[in-house]
Amino acid sequence: MVSIPDRLQALITSRLTEEKGGLQLEIPREVVEQMTVDPGAVYQVAVLPTETEDTADNGHDTADSDASASSSAAEGPEPPVTEGEVRTVTIDTRGNRGDGITRVERGFVVIVPDAEPDEEVTVEIETVQSNVAFASVLERQE
Repeated sequence: MVSIPDRLQALITSRLTEEKGGLQLEIPREVVEQMTVDPGAVYQVAVLPTETEDTADNGHDTADSDASASSSAAEGPEPPVTEGEVRTVTIDTRGNRGDGITRVERGFVVIVPDAEPDEEVTVEIETVQSNVAFASVLERQE
């Protein structure tokens, strides 16, 4: 079993193609549109072989397709949080406007005002959008 770090921003299935003597990995447009990655930024990439031979022509394996069957490809997968949900999280970093930022499942971003990097807080999810959620601090861990 592969250990997946909490700071994982995106998990995709893609085919490598040969381009100008090198290999190129295609990132699905919805990952970029959901602000999970920024074009031109540098990222660490792990390359793992697929576990099944059932890979569709579009580069997504059947497990990935089944997981998103309830939502259309244009919408992407459902957010992993819901409004009113309470979670304990560790703030990863500070955003451009000074808010705390943490990532939950699949690298989904949750913005937490009045929270500091490395602080562990219990939050309530207040607003959920397709690519980000906003939460308020209920309790600070000591």
